[in-house]
Amino acid sequence: METELSLEFLRVVERAAIASARTMGLGDRHGSDQAAVQAMRSEMDSVGMDATIVIGEGERDEAPMLFIGEKVGAAVRDKTRKYPQVDIAVDPLEGTNLCATGEPNAIVVLAASDHGGLLHAPDLYMEKIIVGPACKGAVELDAPVAHNLRAIAKRLDREVEDLVVIVLERPRHEKLIQDIRKTGARIRLITDGDLSAGITAAVSNMGVHAVMGTGGAPEGVLTAAALRCLNGQIIGRLVASKPEHHERLAQMGIKDAKRIYDTQDLAPGKNIIFACTGVTGGNLLRGVRFFGDGTRTQSLIMTLDHRQVRFIDSVHLEKGADVKVRFY
Repeated sequence: METELSLEFLRVVERAAIASARTMGLGDRHGSDQAAVQAMRSEMDSVGMDATIVIGEGERDEAPMLFIGEKVGAAVRDKTRKYPQVDIAVDPLEGTNLCATGEPNAIVVLAASDHGGLLHAPDLYMEKIIVGPACKGAVELDAPVAHNLRAIAKRLDREVEDLVVIVLERPRHEKLIQDIRKTGARIRLITDGDLSAGITAAVSNMGVHAVMGTGGAPEGVLTAAALRCLNGQIIGRLVASKPEHHERLAQMGIKDAKRIYDTQDLAPGKNIIFACTGVTGGNLLRGVRFFGDGTRTQSLIMTLDHRQVRFIDSVHLEKGADVKVRFY
């Protein structure tokens, strides 16, 4: 599956990134998201697969395209051939506000696995801690912040004061921020984009040592797919604080609302492909750049079985008699 589909998924995320980048700075977050969704959905139907969206834009009644349970791929129209069955999780535009305002770190994200390889996470919050390969097994979700930071520092052979922790800037994180600052560790507050933040924590030389706090559960599954390929770790627990949350969990077959999930619980697949393309420039990827003869994108493609991590710079040329490729 990985060999057949990884470059196809590259094309999907590239096209969605280009479409949403054309809306950058227009102040229309819904329009930016819709542009990415439409481009992603259109490209997916040309991919040779029999795929089901397991994490998408929401339920059928809420999302006209890329809704949970939607069938995508060439098998939708071509019933004469047998295509590989694939489960797909997407965030067509992580950072809709970032794209709408032209701020950094908006990306298009897709993860795919063999059937059953990605947790069908409900659209709830999830408590999370994310660390890189060197710190796998060193942190505990219910441990005090200071304990976890000391454990991370010990694994990295540095002082707690040298650590950088990414936290979403939200009122719910006031105590977490205070607890981190008491240890002397530094904090990088972000307004959106905890998925891309999680990836940077697992990549060396990015200057990020952990991500802590509460974010979306679907983003947690996407992050887990990336971390399976990067050998990092995410531990998380769903936040079910209302009766309707527990009803939602029951509908999705989740019996233990207090279960702590590890990376492989969230993304258990034997074959995983993770693909993302930058929309606005950021720490992980450069954004889409338009020039007279075409468009340039930068993407990250990772496969679990083949243990490949590829940063891909693509030039998409416009049709014309005098097209020029620029290297810069």
